[in-house]
Parts: sequence; C-alpha cells; structure tokens
Amino acid sequence: MPLIVTGKSFIRDLEKFGALGVYVPLEGGIEGRFQRRVRAAGYQTLNITARGLGDLAAYLTTVHGVRPPHLGKKNIDQGAAVGDVYFIPPIASYELETLPANSKGLVLWIMEGHILSRQEKQYLINLPKTEPRIKVVLEVGGDRYIHWESLEDTLVAA
Repeated sequence: MPLIVTGKSFIRDLEKFGALGVYVPLEGGIEGRFQRRVRAAGYQTLNITARGLGDLAAYLTTVHGVRPPHLGKKNIDQGAAVGDVYFIPPIASYELETLPANSKGLVLWIMEGHILSRQEKQYLINLPKTEPRIKVVLEVGGDRYIHWESLEDTLVAA
C-alpha cells in the first residue's frame, strides 16, 4: 500500500456503485484516512455499527419505536409491564434533512457488516438507488490491506 493514499478511486467507485463492501486490516486505523478523503470530497459521514441495529429499514428511514431495558423495574399502573415505547426519528433521513447546502450527500459507514444477513445487505444495496444522496460503505471482512468492491459483488462471492 502506498504511503500517501488519495482516495480518488475509492470515491469514484462509491459514486459509481452507491454501496461498497470494504475489507480492512483487523488492527484498524486505515479506514479513518478514507473517511477523511470522503469528507474532503464533500460528503458527510455517519459511523454506525451493525450490531444491535435491528430492522435496517425502520432504523434508517422511518420513525420507529424502542423500549429501553427495564433493569428489573416494572410498571404497576396501566401501561405495559415491560416499559413504555419511545419513538426515535430515522437516523439517515434525519441526517439528510440537516445536511449543509453544499454537501454532496451522506455516507453511511457501517462497521462489523459481516453479521448482517443477505437480505439486510440487499437492502443496503438498494438504499442508494431509492435515495441517491445516500451512499453506503459496509465493512464486510478483514484482510492484510484495504480493498473494496461493489457490495453486490460481495453478495455473489458469499
């Protein structure tokens, strides 16, 4: 890997495919350089982990309800015994609404993407097609050096 990474081919492929599957070194660190290059190209980035996301469509694009852990304390009044439902705004749609005027779009950088099912990965492939201002980078595995391919190609290989 060269000492100076410009990231132009990464950004070009991200704009071409919309969703990339990235293999990064397991010790980490190199992906931060690519995130800086993406931000320098005019995108906003949002780093999230795939663990605990639940329903991707609900979490990213629609208002959805969550119940915080009850920690052993239960309600004794008329509400549900496991606690109240709190409604959370959609993370990607909210970020899109608050983008600066000169921004090209939003890049969802999702770590630990190897735990997602094929159906969830297929949703992430289709998300940039339905909302062109959203791009997806999914860390799908580890390798000795960073390389990427279309997220759709990673599905075919698996």
